[in-house]
Formats: sequence, structure tokens, C-alpha cells
Amino acid sequence: MGINMKQENTWNLYNEKQLKEVDKFAVSYMNFLNEGKTERECVDVIVNEIEKDGYQELDKLIKEKGTLKAGDKVYAVCMNKSVAMFHIGKEAMESGMNILGAHIDSPRLDVKQNPLYEDSGFAMLDTHYYGGIKKYQWVTLPLAIHGVIVKKDGTTVIVNVGEKHDDPVFFISDLLIHLAQEQLDKKASKVIEGEALDLIIGSKPIKFEEAEKQSDSDNDSKGAAKDAVKKGILDILKELYDIEEDDFCSAELEVVPAGKAREAGFDRSMIMAYGQDDRVCAYTSLAAILEAKAPKRTACCLLVDKEEIGSVGATGMQSRFFENTVAEILDRMGEYSELKLRRCLANSAMLSSDVTAAFDPTYASCFDKKNVAYFGQGMVFNKFTGSRGKSGSNDANAEYVAQIRDIMDKEHVNFQTSELGKVDLGGGGTIAYILALYGMRVIDCGVAVLSMHSPWEVTSKVDVFETKRGYSAFLEKAF
Repeated sequence: MGINMKQENTWNLYNEKQLKEVDKFAVSYMNFLNEGKTERECVDVIVNEIEKDGYQELDKLIKEKGTLKAGDKVYAVCMNKSVAMFHIGKEAMESGMNILGAHIDSPRLDVKQNPLYEDSGFAMLDTHYYGGIKKYQWVTLPLAIHGVIVKKDGTTVIVNVGEKHDDPVFFISDLLIHLAQEQLDKKASKVIEGEALDLIIGSKPIKFEEAEKQSDSDNDSKGAAKDAVKKGILDILKELYDIEEDDFCSAELEVVPAGKAREAGFDRSMIMAYGQDDRVCAYTSLAAILEAKAPKRTACCLLVDKEEIGSVGATGMQSRFFENTVAEILDRMGEYSELKLRRCLANSAMLSSDVTAAFDPTYASCFDKKNVAYFGQGMVFNKFTGSRGKSGSNDANAEYVAQIRDIMDKEHVNFQTSELGKVDLGGGGTIAYILALYGMRVIDCGVAVLSMHSPWEVTSKVDVFETKRGYSAFLEKAF
């Protein structure tokens, strides 16, 4: 199939059996999106899935002084936010691995450490947005709160409110159009300010005894207790989660769009959901490694956190988590040395699995039509990403691109190549350049997405399925 100026639409290439497989895979993918709206939730879902497939936890293996050999499956988790999976191959690890790397964090709003306050009869949570967002897209939407609250005694409280049909939802207000003349004159980046993204979570004051009202020096002229709405919310949180206001200090609460992934279009050809950047590549990578049977080279699926803010921190790709995990695996195989670790990483091949911008006819002027990804035309390879003059990019070498082309053509995977919009309009990066620092071969690839980084992103079902097929081909055939 391959790439050409008249790229074939993947829908036209599938037979009836394959079309049924596309829909079946789309259902499982949408379920994953519904269950994993945060990186912690993704890790929980993934670990449950891979343990059913025979993967064993590396930390437990180390404590039990266990060993690893060809055919074994092992995984490691970093702070419940990143996970690395390895299906040990027949060849020595020193000869390199075939790696699928994606990220499981997505743009969102994070609740601040001292967030709860009352203003004019509303209880509100102060937030700080995470990743690149258009702030105006996050107002007047039904929103959910996901995350954990860890109390001083170490008890972890799981929070997930706004997803069930009978759950309350939360929202950020916007100014009514009748009074918005000055607001509409602002630049889009200023229409909604970051500090205005405060979540409204209640408006009903708690009922106080009359005596308490009269003795409260902070009462207003009507005798209503100060911060009565906030106090009511705190009472609810105490009842539901047994937490105090101070416990927000050690919480990680993420505000995300409420609601499930949906099929889109009368023909149900698309998927509309929150967090497809980059959970679409994470899920297809996971599916590919679970399909791997007796690989020659060790197959690895690496799903990390913090990509949206530069891959920083202990759970981001810039940490030593992945390198340390590979070292531990070599040790469990009786093969560890610093030199073998370096050779293993340098000899590896990787697909940096991340999304790219799909051509949008509404904004056609932002794209180079000859070098853009189109919906329905298969998985996408980006030889380079970066901004303007390729700043911050990994630029795959031509020899590696040729090998990838050969694999995809031989396995009849429909693929296309792309750039992220016109040269001077902006750009973006992935984790590719970080892995490339080891000297391994790396190229960016993934799924084309409409409305990327918005609360509701859109993908094509066939692109998702074809990407999974491409990842499977890579794990089996790359060398």
C-alpha cells in the first residue's frame, strides 16, 4: 500500500470481516478512554489487563530473587503514573529492543493545593491548567473530578465524581452574551484568563442553629453564617471521603470533561472523546504488545507521564525510570553490565507513538496539503516534529525511515507521512528526542486527530485500527 500522492482511503481496503474487527476494536478502545481519564487510572487499567496476560511485576520478582528468560513477560510502574512492559525476546537484550513509546497524560485542569473558597454564594475550587489548552474551550462544559487525596496517615482516597448518570457535575461559568461586548474585543488567549478557570462546585448554604447565627460575629445583617456554602461542601466531603480541608494540600485532583467516548457521524466512522492525545497511541501500543507472540527481539511498550509539560519529573520521559528498569531486567537475566545496558539502548528501535494534526478543511490555510495527515488514510509517520526550524525535534535518519517503509509495505499496513502544519505557524514535540539521546533509531508516528488538545478530540476508527496493525508489524519485524 504505502504512500503516494493518491493515498487510498483505508475504509475502501477492508473486507466485511475487517470492518467488523474495526468496530470491535473501537468499542474496546472507547472503554479504555472511559476508564482511564487520568494517568493513574490508565496505569490501573493497564496493569489489570497485562497481569491477566501473564505479566509479572518487576519489583516483586526482584524481592523474590526471580530470574527472567526468553518468553517471559514483566512490567514496572513508576509512582502509579508511568508503566513499562517487556516481552523478553529470543535474542540477547544487548542486541536491542523494539520499543513502542507513548504518553498517558492529557491537557486538563489541576486543582490547586489551597483551592476551596466561597464567593457571593458559590463554593469554588481554584485550578491551574495543565498542558497546552485554549482556555475558552473549558467554560460551560459539564466537568468531572478524578484523582486521589492522600491523608497524613498515608490513607489514599480515590475520587471520581461526574461520570455516572446520577453523579453531579461541575462547571466553569462564562459571561452572558448580553454583557460581553468588552470580552469579545479581547484576543482569544485573553477572553478567559487562567485564574478565571475556577470550578463551581456548590451554592447551597448549610443550615445553622439560630443561636449559632446570632453569636457569630461574622454573620451578615440577615444572620447568614459566613462561608456557609463552603462549610456545606466540607461537610459533604467529610461524609463521602472522611477528609478535612487541609487534605487538599496532599491531593492530586484533575478536572476533565464529564461523559463517555462516543461514536461520531451518521456513519459512526469516528470516535469523539476526551484524552485521545495520547491515549489513542497508548492503547494501540498496549494492544500490539499483548498480541506479540514469541518475539525475536524483546518487545517493549513504554507509557509515560508529563509529556504535555515537557516530559519532566520522576514520571516523565526525562527521568531515569526507563533506563533503571532495563538495567534491572538485564540483572534478572544474569546479563547486566554498564556496557551491555548502553548497547541494549543504543541498538534499540523505537516508534515514538504520538498523535498528529489531521487536515481540517475549515482551517485549510494552516496546512500544507501535500504534507499533512488525512482522516481515514492510515497511520501517520512524522520524520520530524518540532517548531518552525525543527526546534526540539528528533529527525529520523533516512535509513531507518526506509526500513519502516519496507516493514509496513510487506505487512500491508496503510500509512501516510505528515508534518504538523505549515512551517511558520507553530509546531510541537514528543518524547522522541529523549530516547534518541541513547543513540537508538526513533521516528514519530501515530494517529491523526481533529480538534487536538480540545476537551473533545476526534479520530477515525480505521486510523486507530490501522495504527494498531502497524505497531504489531513493527514489534515483530523491526531489527
